[in-house]
Amino acid sequence: MGFKKKIRFLHKWLGLISGLIVFIVSITGCIFCFHDEIKDITRKEWRLVEPQNKPFIPPSVLLGTAKEILPSYKSSMISYYGKDRSAIVYAYSDIGSLYLYFNPYTGKHLKIENPENDFFIIIEHIHLYLLLPDYIGKHIVGGATIIFIILLITGIIQWWPKRKSDIKRSFSVKWTAKWRRVNYDWHNTSGFYISIVVAIIAITGLTFTYEWVGDGIYKTFNLGGDKNFETKAPVIDTTKFETNKVIAIDRAFMQTMQLQQKAEMFYVTIPQQKGDIINTGAYPHTLRYDHQSNYYFHPENEKLIESQPYHKKTLGLQIVEMNYGIHTGQILDLPGKIIAFIVSLLAAALPITGFMIWYGRKNKRRKKLRA
Repeated sequence: MGFKKKIRFLHKWLGLISGLIVFIVSITGCIFCFHDEIKDITRKEWRLVEPQNKPFIPPSVLLGTAKEILPSYKSSMISYYGKDRSAIVYAYSDIGSLYLYFNPYTGKHLKIENPENDFFIIIEHIHLYLLLPDYIGKHIVGGATIIFIILLITGIIQWWPKRKSDIKRSFSVKWTAKWRRVNYDWHNTSGFYISIVVAIIAITGLTFTYEWVGDGIYKTFNLGGDKNFETKAPVIDTTKFETNKVIAIDRAFMQTMQLQQKAEMFYVTIPQQKGDIINTGAYPHTLRYDHQSNYYFHPENEKLIESQPYHKKTLGLQIVEMNYGIHTGQILDLPGKIIAFIVSLLAAALPITGFMIWYGRKNKRRKKLRA
């Protein structure tokens, strides 16, 4: 068996094995691309607010209101998503998690949202875990993603034109031919044109399944190093103070806003027990999770323990923290999301057109044998 035949054999069977999962992951990724824009239209009553020329209300006020509304729940984090967006208190209990939306200027409660019933979060869980338990589903999706990357490579090897005279034909679809030839050309050309972008999306997607992928990206751009060492939160001596203070959360948040005056989006974590530090984050753009700056504060005296502004982070960590934005196209705002949407849609079509090629050839052989 020649090299090309071996590649064709590998491409065929790997495609048949992973095709359904690749289709599901691609189409759900495609649907998820514009989830923020769609939710802003369908849920604007509690996602969007009128911007005001005054500071955001302190986190302690929102925490107090959240406790009144849900006395049996604990709050883990508060996010301020922007000047024209609501703030969210993330609450949890033994029975699940809830999101509480507030006006960030007045503290008015706007909505309670259950993430388990949210359409786009369900889509996201299908995308990540196929709605299976995460420790099972993520490995199935991760394995199929690795196979898909191999399929891209073997597909390009098969497609690569043998002669210079074939180059022009290989880059186009012969629309006037029979549907089987159109399908064959479409499978090859679309796979080639999206290969680089879809490979980047696939590799960045693997970081959500396998920590070693993120570590590898970090070490590649840093020429070595340990990501855990750079991202490790500082530890405090719990014997030197009595208890956590709510006022420390407010001051930590205000300090973060002063340190990052041009930032649009912020979050602050709520210490759950003595010894947990306050972690805050600031982002330059709303609903974009790259270029973040992080700060760590003492939970009793709000003293800044450690700061990690974006410009002081290593290149490897900066790239790793851009991973979500790269994967979703969010890093390039709306044009990036459009690219991610189109590429995901075309990637979802590859298993279908590939199956049609395989089934057509198989059916053709059966007809010949009968004849």
